[in-house]
Amino acid sequence: MTSTEPPAHPLEQVLFEVKRTIVGQDALLERMAVALVADGHLLVEGVPGLAKTLAVRSLAAAIDGSFQRVQFTPDLVPADLVGTRVYHQQSGEFRTELGPVFANLLLADEINRAPAKVQSALLEVMQEHQVTIGRETFKVPEPFLVMATENPIESEGTYPLPEAQVDRFMMKVVVDYPTQSEEQAIVERALRPPEPPQPTVTTHDLVAMRARARQVYVDPAVVDYAVRLVAVTRSPGTAGLGELERYVTYGASPRASIALVTGARALAFLRGREYVLPHDLTELALDVLRHRLVLSYEALADDVDADTIITRVLGAVRAPDVVLRNR
Repeated sequence: MTSTEPPAHPLEQVLFEVKRTIVGQDALLERMAVALVADGHLLVEGVPGLAKTLAVRSLAAAIDGSFQRVQFTPDLVPADLVGTRVYHQQSGEFRTELGPVFANLLLADEINRAPAKVQSALLEVMQEHQVTIGRETFKVPEPFLVMATENPIESEGTYPLPEAQVDRFMMKVVVDYPTQSEEQAIVERALRPPEPPQPTVTTHDLVAMRARARQVYVDPAVVDYAVRLVAVTRSPGTAGLGELERYVTYGASPRASIALVTGARALAFLRGREYVLPHDLTELALDVLRHRLVLSYEALADDVDADTIITRVLGAVRAPDVVLRNR
């Protein structure tokens, strides 16, 4: 018999609340929690109707945080996102009106539909956690998570994100259709009034959790493993994968090594451990690396995608035997 009591770990309890609203999408929800703890951002690829907006809104409610959604369109300008100075005729003064990026969780829906200026404005605030309007600088609230979505089935009227900008996303999660049983549960839930998630932690609690997650021990062998994985994506031949060389134009950047280690540390914390295992890295490797590889035209012609290459790399690079010991 399966227990319905919520888990004891605070972040697991947050996910428990979100799953009262969301059916399936376990990998996406866990990656969102990892990104929150690791201070990263998510790029999500999936067709419409897979509850991406509901997932972010439910997570915001479960952490008692603010939520904003921006539908990206070709006529969007940076001021629509970050805010601008507005002249008030009665007082004769300019006042700053802050934009929707000032929220704990921001959903940038179909980010590839906005022009480069808007994408750059969003990615700047993602990196700096602040916005400059006129001569004033405004900090966004903490924690701050951006989840940007891309629709893989449409290409008309889109502006592909440059590789250097995509690299700033900690992970890219691919969301697939639900299983038949999950879809049946989704339809059944749609027939009755929704149960909104109840706040289980506060944003202040989450900031404190980030500090505790930074204390999770990362063995030097695990760091070396992350660096070796990323290095092989640049030169597959060094790991005996010479046949993949022609498919990879550029491998992952050093940001990938950092994201692998910080993400694995957050995942270990989420699972109640005080140390990182190599398995934590391999579990996140596809999400951390898939958007950072620049593939050649030969890869497109031979129907070889980034996930295939990363899976081969994981099989070729030996994971370390980490011996746990008292620090």
